[in-house]
Amino acid sequence: MKRGFYVGRFQPYHNGHQAVLEELARTCDEIIIGVGSAQLSHTIENPFTAGERVLMITRALTSLRCPYYVIPIEDVQRNALWAAHVMSMTPPFDTCYSSNPLVVRLFHEAGVEVQSPAMYERDRHSGTEIRRRMLGGEPWESLVPKAVVTVISEIDGVERLRQIARDDQ
Repeated sequence: MKRGFYVGRFQPYHNGHQAVLEELARTCDEIIIGVGSAQLSHTIENPFTAGERVLMITRALTSLRCPYYVIPIEDVQRNALWAAHVMSMTPPFDTCYSSNPLVVRLFHEAGVEVQSPAMYERDRHSGTEIRRRMLGGEPWESLVPKAVVTVISEIDGVERLRQIARDDQ
């Protein structure tokens, strides 16, 4: 059985993440999705809670034809220990899938096979760009699965982000 690990902050979960996971579902028997920086929320860079991100992911993946686990993973402040920390929080896995240079390096040093999946329209499909559009009142909904639009609406996520970004002057 091949079990793959895919980690991200998912702030928010978007079509690029969806494309990667749909591709992994073709090659893996099971997928572990690590919700990184799970302790962070209510900031411009990390507006959504771990639970909200889990909800976004699970609702968006209802048609994925591969068993998956979504596991929040809090940061540890020592990069040399991070891969071991992740592996202590997840079921065993064969391969880590990431294009993040630090994640690639840390798992490589831990002796884990790492593959870097192709990024899907990275200039448009990034949490930074989506949050920028939310703050600017620009269209962002087409960049995330419909289920994510629904979750963000349910939690009033755009207004939260705008309120967090306001200056207190």
